[in-house]
Amino acid sequence: MFKLSSPAFADGQMIPPKYTADGEDISPPLTWEGLPQATKSLALICDDPDAPVGTWVHWLIWNIPQDAGSLPENVPMQKQLADGARQGVNDFDRIGYGGPAPPGGTHRYFFRLYALNTVLDLPAGASRAQLEKAMKGRILGQAQLMGKYARRR
Repeated sequence: MFKLSSPAFADGQMIPPKYTADGEDISPPLTWEGLPQATKSLALICDDPDAPVGTWVHWLIWNIPQDAGSLPENVPMQKQLADGARQGVNDFDRIGYGGPAPPGGTHRYFFRLYALNTVLDLPAGASRAQLEKAMKGRILGQAQLMGKYARRR
């Protein structure tokens, strides 16, 4: 079974402040297992559907090598990583991960990992709409991890 998890927080639990705008604002470590057999690469979308302006994109990363098995804590905020993975522009209008910063209340943050049957021919710096269009018809499986966060006052 395709499964996504994090050593930093369990599914449905609170995301530690370290990974939010209240802390170091670095990406959390993620691990996965049970990839579909024909997987050639992976893509990750992290978003907050509870944002007052509509779903807010926190992270877009694709062309993660199929044999990676994980993303480390604090993925560099650069367009292309050493392993060939590429990152897109989040709704903070920057490349890479932007941590939770809810204006009020407890929000949910969904990390969705997609197993793809190809390596995407999509330039770094793309938007969510561009990534979703590139993935269409290429998704072999999906795994999800949800964390919550409420700002400290």
